Amino acid sequence: MPSHLDLNSRSVQDYLKALYKLQQQDAPVSTNVLAERLQVTPASATAMMKKLAEAGLVEHIPYQGCRLTDSGRQQALKMVRRHRIIEQFLQQVLHYGLDEVDEEAEVLEHAVSDKLIERMWQVLGQPSHDPHGSPIPDHQGRFPEQSARPLCSFSPDQPLRIVRLKERSPAQLRYLHQLGIEPGAVVRLVDKAPFNGPIILHTPNGQHPIAWELAEAILAEPDTP
Repeated sequence: MPSHLDLNSRSVQDYLKALYKLQQQDAPVSTNVLAERLQVTPASATAMMKKLAEAGLVEHIPYQGCRLTDSGRQQALKMVRRHRIIEQFLQQVLHYGLDEVDEEAEVLEHAVSDKLIERMWQVLGQPSHDPHGSPIPDHQGRFPEQSARPLCSFSPDQPLRIVRLKERSPAQLRYLHQLGIEPGAVVRLVDKAPFNGPIILHTPNGQHPIAWELAEAILAEPDTP
């Protein structure tokens, strides 16, 4: 591995984590998509991908983009673990809102030691999920099993328990919180409009329409007694 590539640098860690989040079913991620995600120029993203490829952390697929190698995925999952443990600490101990924890964790994940991360995890009771319901990978990069699926995939008139809110903007998370939609809440799918129209959801705070696109990012499972 080239000596000039610092795995602890914020830039390297951000690129690896972004690649992990963008990569779907091992498909390559284009440089332009990666640059847009990280708000850098395509030239900067291309230069970093070259360094990461030389370090054996990504594989370049001609005319398609890059994808993480096994080594790169392990490094990315370390950052995902750090990020989600910090989010849980901010929410559970410091009482941050769901719309606040991500931005704060983005800063702290690069500044704290592995020892502190593990101490946080122990103090929190070794949680398996972050405040949004996203699973926390273990030390080997394995995730707990989860059978939840998008709200819009269920049939109407059944009680559902919210399990996870996939990546959303702070404004969307604030909106969902106002409606009472957060992990652990029990809701009922009242109706679904055809052609990917809005769904009608009865929540702890009343009955509300939810856009299909947003409903796809809300994962739930049947609420069984």
